[in-house]
Parts: sequence; structure tokens; C-alpha cells
Amino acid sequence: QVQLVESGGGLVQAGGSLTLSCAASSGSFRTYAKGWFRQAPGKEREFVAAISWNGGTTYYADSVKGRFTISRDNAWNTVVLQMNSVKPEDTAVYYCAADARSMRVVVPTQENEYDYWGQGTQVTVSS
Repeated sequence: QVQLVESGGGLVQAGGSLTLSCAASSGSFRTYAKGWFRQAPGKEREFVAAISWNGGTTYYADSVKGRFTISRDNAWNTVVLQMNSVKPEDTAVYYCAADARSMRVVVPTQENEYDYWGQGTQVTVSS
């Protein structure tokens, strides 16, 4: 059973930066595509970014493109979301997710394509 644990959330001023990390409990994590989603109060969870199992392909929601960067370090079994130029509308609980279809070519962007989820970490951007 893969477990995912997010860290790095907190309070940041608009225009600032924050780095979220997601650590996996199993080595099988290295062959899974990863994604970040977020859920703001009163809203549905939405896709933020995703990365292929080997890091060769990334996708971003239009709302974060050019500001956020997703990366992974398979040696350390982690995936990172670097958030720059944050805005108040980025305030949400951020979730890390893993697609258990090993070495999948397609990078999933839909919530129902992911099999494992972390508990979430709160990001609050003040104006």
C-alpha cells in the first residue's frame, strides 16, 4: 500500500513563493505518474499539475502555468510543487496523488485516474 505524505504548506504573502513536497512510503512510487490537486473552501477539487513517471512530461492547469513547477526525484521518492508568484486565489488544501498504472505513457489529469492520495496540506495566500 502506497502512502503519500505532503509537507511544506503554510501562510505566504501574495507574490511570494512556497514549496510543497510529497513523500511516498513505497519504492513502487518511482514508476507512478504523480499529480497535485487543490480544493478551495466551497469548491470542488481541481487539477493543478502532473508529471510522468520518469519526469519527461508535465502538465499544468492554465491558472498556474508559468508560475508553478512540478518535479520529481525518484532517488528520494519525492515529488515537489514549486509555487512562485502566488495569488490569493491559490489558497486551498493541496493534495498529492499517484496513478498506480506503472510506467504509464499518458500523464493523467483527471481526479478519477489517481489511485492514491495524501492527506493534504493547507496553503494560504494573504493579499
